[in-house]
Amino acid sequence: MVALVMGDIHAQLPHAQPPIVRIHSQCLTGDVLGSLRCDCRLQLELALRTIAEAGTGILLYEMQEGRGIGLMPKLQAYALQDEGMDTVQANEYLGFKADCREFELPAEVLKLLGISAVRLMTNNPEKVAALELAGIRVVERISASVESLATFEKYLQVKRDKMGHLSEQ
Repeated sequence: MVALVMGDIHAQLPHAQPPIVRIHSQCLTGDVLGSLRCDCRLQLELALRTIAEAGTGILLYEMQEGRGIGLMPKLQAYALQDEGMDTVQANEYLGFKADCREFELPAEVLKLLGISAVRLMTNNPEKVAALELAGIRVVERISASVESLATFEKYLQVKRDKMGHLSEQ
């Protein structure tokens, strides 16, 4: 995991808010190669922009490619999606859960940084629950919704319908 920290995340000013935090799972195809199958790169860019505009925040970049299944199985899942399966069906067909990620490590990193409360940028209620369970208060959930492109609209719909992801779109 990589923790990118900007600004004074421990500000004690009278009206200081907890830092904005984004737990972002590695997506080589989206983040680096610009794949249009997912919204990962757009969410990463939104998080970096939001943190920069706030002047303080933390990006936790998790090494959990393909919702935790790894790069090669993710590419196999892409092939199954090309044959008509959705992202959840493809993962399950390959013998994985819809989402194999765990979020205990980000919570522990936040604790090591001395953070006990955050404004979490996510659409995934599991990230909120995992931080809360680990003793990190999520005082605000900031939407990570980005403009939907036709190339990944079905992907977003599946995340909403089958995985409970939130969306302001």
